[in-house]
Amino acid sequence: MKLTILGSGTSQGVPVIGCSCPVCTSSDSRDNRYRCSLYIEGNDGERAIIDTGPEFRLQALQAGITGLDAVFLTHAHADHIHGLDDIRQLSWEKPIPIYGNSPAIAEFRERFSYIFRKTQAGGGKPHVKPIITKEPVQLGRLTFIPIPVKHGNIEILGWKIAENAISCKASTGAVYLTDCSYIDEDAFSLITEGGPPELAIIGGLRIRSHDTHFSFKEAINAGIHMKTKQLYLTHICHSHSHRETEDYCRDFVLKQGLSIDATPAWDGLELEI
Repeated sequence: MKLTILGSGTSQGVPVIGCSCPVCTSSDSRDNRYRCSLYIEGNDGERAIIDTGPEFRLQALQAGITGLDAVFLTHAHADHIHGLDDIRQLSWEKPIPIYGNSPAIAEFRERFSYIFRKTQAGGGKPHVKPIITKEPVQLGRLTFIPIPVKHGNIEILGWKIAENAISCKASTGAVYLTDCSYIDEDAFSLITEGGPPELAIIGGLRIRSHDTHFSFKEAINAGIHMKTKQLYLTHICHSHSHRETEDYCRDFVLKQGLSIDATPAWDGLELEI
């Protein structure tokens, strides 16, 4: 299974419009962050994406995406779904299923209401099949397990992705949790059922605390709690450069004497499991 970080930035992206801070004007390409999205490729050719943010068209072109079997939503905020219309080119042959929890699918239907009503000819629109799910979704040999977490007061989903899983208990796989501010013990049990995830990608906004997002420290602690050995931070804002975030992660782990390998993700990062 191959995972590609298509975007690792917060809701404004980095650089932020009109901002001249050192991070937004950085020459380090890792400080250029599109809105959060993850592309998943299975060993049998399965292709899926978690979230379709405003830059989805650019992300798909850069990653060479030529088809999609499914879209998985974490939630329906603009920075996570507003590129969804651009899957139309990938949905001509058959409708693409879109999985999410009840609030996300309801808001998606409202935001993209033109998809579901008769409109004038020309221009085209994506062919999709919205599906509310609380259960694991099988996509070829890939299993996507929804992980209920909180984003402030909002119920959203993270996703555990396992390959060759007979059930959600059968493989460790990877876990993707962006925009979360609270993970309860039931969610941690789902994440670790069958063993700790081989790697975790968790949203960490900045060093300072935030009401609706994990800080770097909280994201790393969540990775420690699920006993993953490899943690990548995502949904990073322009308060810290890639290098500064890297230094923070290294120093935090060293001071605590931890065995976890924690580092910031960056756009285009490819991971193999």
